[in-house]
Amino acid sequence: MASFIVRRLTMAAGLVLLVLTLIFAALQFVPGDPAVLLLSTGTGGAPSPEAVERVREQLGLNQPLFAQYAQFLGGVVTGDLGESFRTQQSVLQAISERLPRTLQLVLLGTVLSICIGVPLGAVAAVRGGWADTAVTALSSIGMALPVFVFGAVLILVFAIALGWFPAGGYVNPLHDPVGALASMILPATTLAVGFSAQIARMTRSSVLEMRGQDWVRTARSIGLAPLVVFRKHVLRNALTPVVTVVGVGFGVLLGSTVLVERVFNYPGLSSLLIDGVTNRDYPVVQGIVIVIALMFIGINIVVDLVYGVLDPRVRRS
Repeated sequence: MASFIVRRLTMAAGLVLLVLTLIFAALQFVPGDPAVLLLSTGTGGAPSPEAVERVREQLGLNQPLFAQYAQFLGGVVTGDLGESFRTQQSVLQAISERLPRTLQLVLLGTVLSICIGVPLGAVAAVRGGWADTAVTALSSIGMALPVFVFGAVLILVFAIALGWFPAGGYVNPLHDPVGALASMILPATTLAVGFSAQIARMTRSSVLEMRGQDWVRTARSIGLAPLVVFRKHVLRNALTPVVTVVGVGFGVLLGSTVLVERVFNYPGLSSLLIDGVTNRDYPVVQGIVIVIALMFIGINIVVDLVYGVLDPRVRRS
């Protein structure tokens, strides 16, 4: 297990370096001079060449490309992601304020997806018949339904018509846990619709495959109770691919929150990203992309480790 962990961490380190290199390279093709953009923010005329050159020197833009790359990597390692062109706030501070809100939303959406998708997929595989047909149909609808449409329907029904939940906004869970949970129910449910459909389909396929394995038939033949056979020999092995779907889907949900946060006026990381793109605030956009990329890589490493725990054969790969 130790060698398996070392191999995965080594691969992750190489992948992180590759991703950071691609992000740095992409920034070189962004049109416009960051120094000119910084000086032009909030002013009417074009900045003087002397002022532009002074800012370029402060930002290190007049240095050779390799020196800028080394400075970029050093900033990521030390947590210095620069300052916002628009607000002059530290990018890391701005992200640290918004990221926990998005993580709360994504985590709740993931939990709801697992609680809905795994039981539905298992029931569809075990019961078959009308249950299988119903779950398959619901899964297809859930995967095809746009999140902004479903979110708007939830607001119309449960916020406006019934008044059960707030239509949007954010409540700090440290100040009002109940209010915070209520404010996240509708957006988290919107996120969970498509994700739970994917989990249900994967669980169904995996359970059907595991039920036909030799060890399952052997367990039944020696007289083990059906519930014991399902729990120990079917579901445990069937959850291995489901874990992969959940891990990858968690990272995908971080990107899916862009529309959801806009629909529900939720001040999370995705809203900050949209504002950064709108205002051409390159340091903010760059910092958010770096953080999301690193989180996605970290999630995949955790998934690999959990995969190795569930299936010892993976450790030898």
